[in-house]
Amino acid sequence: MNSPSNSKQNQNQPRGADYWTKRISNQEIPALCSTVRELEKLAKDDVSSLAKLGQSVMHDNALTSRILRVANSAIYNKGNNQVSTVSRAAVVLGFDTIRNICITAKMLSSLLETKNLTEDVYQRLLKLMAQSFQAAMFARMMLDDHDESLREEAFIASLLYRIGEVGFWSVGDIQSERLDKQLKMADAESVRATINAELGTSFNQLSQGIARNWGLGELLVKSLTRPDERTPEIRSIYMADQLADVIMADRLDLPKFKKVMQQSGELVGVSSEEFAQKVLQCSEQTQKLAHAYGAGDLAEFLPNAQARIEAFAADDAEYFQQGNLPNLTIQLAQIRLLTEAIITKTDFNTVTMQTLEGILNGVGMDRCGLLLLSPNRKQLEPRVMYGEDKELLKRSLVILLDESGAVFTQSVRLKQAQLVDKLALESCLTLLPEAVAELIDKQGFMIAPLVVEDKVLGVFYADRIVSQQMLTEQDFQGFCHLVQLAGLSFATSMK
Repeated sequence: MNSPSNSKQNQNQPRGADYWTKRISNQEIPALCSTVRELEKLAKDDVSSLAKLGQSVMHDNALTSRILRVANSAIYNKGNNQVSTVSRAAVVLGFDTIRNICITAKMLSSLLETKNLTEDVYQRLLKLMAQSFQAAMFARMMLDDHDESLREEAFIASLLYRIGEVGFWSVGDIQSERLDKQLKMADAESVRATINAELGTSFNQLSQGIARNWGLGELLVKSLTRPDERTPEIRSIYMADQLADVIMADRLDLPKFKKVMQQSGELVGVSSEEFAQKVLQCSEQTQKLAHAYGAGDLAEFLPNAQARIEAFAADDAEYFQQGNLPNLTIQLAQIRLLTEAIITKTDFNTVTMQTLEGILNGVGMDRCGLLLLSPNRKQLEPRVMYGEDKELLKRSLVILLDESGAVFTQSVRLKQAQLVDKLALESCLTLLPEAVAELIDKQGFMIAPLVVEDKVLGVFYADRIVSQQMLTEQDFQGFCHLVQLAGLSFATSMK
């Protein structure tokens, strides 16, 4: 019999791909696992598959509703006739298409409803799901001149390409929390080693194990085990994953982005410029399809392709190498998007994302975020943070609106933006609690209240804590302009 110390030591040892495959399949997301297996079994029964497909989801009203919304969306339903049953949708669109819509709907609903995760791990899971969903849409787009069945097969393979990683983060135990903290501190070169040390396997090997265990199809297994194979579908899945990964990074790596765009364009047979337009159109469709699936929470994490494509077209390499200089191309792109948001009454999360993208990569800040007023209006609490140390700021940058947070209190009460330079900051830091003062850039920062119909909802914050570049009046004006447009956008969306 093991002693307590030995048991604890065994729990901390890496378990390997077999252990995690069984745990994820049987304990963490068994509903998704059983749905996938049932659908794969039906796919082999040509005679009765359509009838059985309708029967297999009838008991799940939410799933049925999602399937029908997607089946009737502009992406799938090209005619005017709406379908009202899953069986009818399968007849109109084909069994393979409806099967993949079922798998996608079940995956998104199962993981969005995951319980017992810390906020940091849940945010990581949401971002990874958004990346997988976007990659699936990119893969489908890259195979536009192939038959529908192959496009759908590539879509589902891309969606599940990182299923091992997605499954692990849904576990919600001490190991996922520990790895999350380790990866935040790890540099790019040590990420793989850190994952292997904690799990006893790689995320790719775990995805392979789940793909085989669930019977997810030959195309997914091939794309995971032989990504260099030159067939169009395997190449599209790999490039779509790379494109989603680089376009969703907090700060764009322009040389890598250009390389992926060029390779993807060559694969599709168009120029990089033509492919950029396809990416823009696909990103817009992805936003709409996410809402059709009832996965609006992913919208905040889906890529803001417009600004990044414009930066790609402008080829402003110096900016992306330094990462801390104003970029007027991105500023103007975000100003246009926010102006359009005023007209179209865009949702809160999208407007917030567009504003922060403009501040981080347009004004050229190292980090920025939105802090919202608490219900009692006595403190500011971080809602969304971008850039350096964003997770730390989201946990800890809580400002009490009293004498200790004087500059923030003044900004809220007077509805005024503040450029706090190094000289003014010295007196400000002495008032703030030590834990909060340590988070603030000692060179200065900018704040601006989010004012909606003459009422302050929160404050936008930005600084250059990494580059330590001086904040200029031009930076401040660009920052304030974006925040003002955000306020106008929120006002129209609330009417």
